Amino acid sequence: MLEIAIFTFNPFAENTYILYDETNEAVIIDPGCYESYERKTLKDFIERKSLKVVKLLNTHCHLDHVFGNEFVKKTFGVQCYAHQAEEFNIDFLEISAQMFGIRHIEKTQIDAYLEEGDSVEFGNTTLQVIFTPGHSPGHIVLYHEPSKICINGDVLFRESIGRTDLPGGNHQTLLKSIREKMFSLPNDTIIYTGHGSPTTIDYEKKHNIFLIS
Repeated sequence: MLEIAIFTFNPFAENTYILYDETNEAVIIDPGCYESYERKTLKDFIERKSLKVVKLLNTHCHLDHVFGNEFVKKTFGVQCYAHQAEEFNIDFLEISAQMFGIRHIEKTQIDAYLEEGDSVEFGNTTLQVIFTPGHSPGHIVLYHEPSKICINGDVLFRESIGRTDLPGGNHQTLLKSIREKMFSLPNDTIIYTGHGSPTTIDYEKKHNIFLIS
């Protein structure tokens, strides 16, 4: 059975996820842990649960979602998986940090690429990779079909959508990703967002003013 742990980190209130199952194998998605106490919180949870972290996954590589990438890679000896188009944001990290007044950001890199239709496996769990650009050029979401759970980064929020005013963003592309990809998921799919509280596909179809036509 898939378990989800949620941690809200850094000044951007970014949601970091640990997914694990009965085998105790785990993946970390979008580690936003910036401060040392945030990193300790993440590490302490993993040790307390006796989890074995086997992969680091990024839905996208905006700075608030990758603050903890190098910490996770070095601490747990894992590789980072993301879409190749996110190299755009990796190259832009230092400039982005300056834009937002972040005093320091560790350089990081993507070790292996994920594309539409790929699967991410750990323990007895398989996540489907769905390509959802718009907020970011190489944004992906990770869908677990048996439990109808989607880790959706910054694509869809409760009654809102991801911003598209950052470099590489495109409003119409984002709307297309949501309508054609996200809204094709079952209505009772739980959407775990990169910021804020979870929502469902059904709720957003009915209440999201950006998407009601």
